Amino acid sequence: MTIAEKLLPEFDEEFATTRKFLALLPNDKLLWKPHEKSMELGRLAWHLADFPEWCLATLEQNPLRMTQADAENYTHGWEGKSPQELLARFDASLPAARAALQSASDEKMAERWKMEWAGQTVIDEPRQNAVDKWTFRHMAHHRAQLGVYLRILNIAIPGCYGPSADEMEPVAAVA
Repeated sequence: MTIAEKLLPEFDEEFATTRKFLALLPNDKLLWKPHEKSMELGRLAWHLADFPEWCLATLEQNPLRMTQADAENYTHGWEGKSPQELLARFDASLPAARAALQSASDEKMAERWKMEWAGQTVIDEPRQNAVDKWTFRHMAHHRAQLGVYLRILNIAIPGCYGPSADEMEPVAAVA
């Protein structure tokens, strides 16, 4: 079994779960944030909506060179977008990202992958590790943040790795 074949089930599960969370975005709360140091809900969702493109870039670009313009897009690109547009952003590059992973050879996955920020290397590791850490785990981290935001806003949370408290049947009290 190739590295890509081992990663595809995780890709499918993690991206499908993230999509469930993004589908719950309330239109009237995109500017809301739980704390002054937190991202706005819309900005967090925009970041999550970019993970298919991030995965694709990790698989197809080496090095990945990030610029100040990229930072501006990450910080402000969501402004004025609707929840439907954020979800469409997520969906747009998902098939290409999956196809790129599916076709990735073991040799390609073992290559060192670099990300440069303003000319300085900030990530330098085997591509397989970059896909796992900077796509799957990084996305799960921000999805959990989104789950907290949704919980605070009293929006039912879907299960990730089993049913959520919102999906569980209440347990009768024992007398």
